Amino acid sequence: MTGRQDAKGKRALFETPPIEIEDSLRDEPLVERHETDGHEAVYSAGHHENGTSVIACSTCDVRTRVTHVELAVRILALSLWIPGRSYSRHMQCPACQTRTWCKVEWMG
Repeated sequence: MTGRQDAKGKRALFETPPIEIEDSLRDEPLVERHETDGHEAVYSAGHHENGTSVIACSTCDVRTRVTHVELAVRILALSLWIPGRSYSRHMQCPACQTRTWCKVEWMG
C-alpha cells in the first residue's frame, strides 16, 4: 500500500501491536450466591428495603419494587380499590405500563 491512502482503515487492523488486557476479575474474591439467584431472582422483587413497597401485576406476573412516594402517585392517579380481592387495586403496572389489577405489598 505504498503511495495510496487507506480509506477503509484496514491497515490499522493488521499493523497495531498487540497489547495485554488487564483481567480485573482475576484478583477479586468470589461472589457469594444469594437465595434470589437464578429462578428466585426472576420471580421475586429481592430483599426488603426500607421505604419501598412491591407492586405485583396480574397481567405480566412481574413484581416491581417502588418507593412509597411513587406508589402514592400511582394510587392517586386514578386507581380503583376493591377490598377482599387478591389483586385489589386497578392501576397502571410499573413493568408493563398497562392499566390492570395489581397487588400492593406494603413493606414498611
